Amino acid sequence: MTQLLSAQVLLGILASGIRLATPYLYAGIGETFGQRSGVLNLGVEGQMLLGAFAAFYAVKRTGNLWLGLLAAMVVGGLMGLAMAFVSVTLRAKQGISGIGFFLFGLGMSDLLFQRMLGTVETVSGFRPVAIPLLSQIPVVGPIFFNQNLLVYFAYLLVPSAAFVMNKTTLGLKIRAVGETPEAADSLGVSVSQVRYITVTLGGILSGVAGASLSIALLNVFQQNLTSGLGFIAVALVYFGGWRAWGLLAGALLFSMVNALQLWVQVLGIPIPSEFAVMMPYVLTIVALVVAVQRVRPPTALTKPFVREG
Repeated sequence: MTQLLSAQVLLGILASGIRLATPYLYAGIGETFGQRSGVLNLGVEGQMLLGAFAAFYAVKRTGNLWLGLLAAMVVGGLMGLAMAFVSVTLRAKQGISGIGFFLFGLGMSDLLFQRMLGTVETVSGFRPVAIPLLSQIPVVGPIFFNQNLLVYFAYLLVPSAAFVMNKTTLGLKIRAVGETPEAADSLGVSVSQVRYITVTLGGILSGVAGASLSIALLNVFQQNLTSGLGFIAVALVYFGGWRAWGLLAGALLFSMVNALQLWVQVLGIPIPSEFAVMMPYVLTIVALVVAVQRVRPPTALTKPFVREG
């Protein structure tokens, strides 16, 4: 157990935790926008899986990482647009339709994997990029400033999302539609348009979250690659109180515990592996129980809008 307290291991846990938070941030920020406008998307996991496959396959065929990222964004965006159509236009039950999209993404990614790849393969993904000067800072530098580009973009997305949500006209419209869609509609705000934008954006970011796994963090694609990460991202939106900075705190908490359990297994510490793997999920449940007591969801969340008259 004392091995975990060594400086080298602690630095390794911190660096891994910073990196492992990446998919949660992309998917969670996207889901935050959607939920703040009143749409719950439980299909995030499916969007991530298809985005991960699209990115991996594009890179496998072309060798171009940016084309892979673009493919993930397009596929995720199309999935988000379909989710918006079902939830906003058809006014289907959001929870049930979201599970349907998850199952579609799970099954389709599995089918595409078997038909187009057939076996687990690897690609050369985004490599760590050391930021000049900052990466040379003792202790802090290697942890924060020697990551791949998708990690940097994920952390830049947090203040950007907070600014858009709290300081722009679009953010005001999103919040108004998620709280009192009737009042927003009476002021000339298109509730459907805002929800289409946020849910589609959420799909794009979920696709990027999947790409961050298949062409940046793991550089591999296999069946059910995400293993529940999309559902964790949805849970972290609740934990963060539908705020970007709160989501960041939750993502880091979960990823650090996840990094800890990985190091426990690597070091061969005599803790049952099942217990180590279970730790992040138990922590998530406890955190959610605490969070639910102190935050209030958007008033119109999961409620379809029907214009009167």
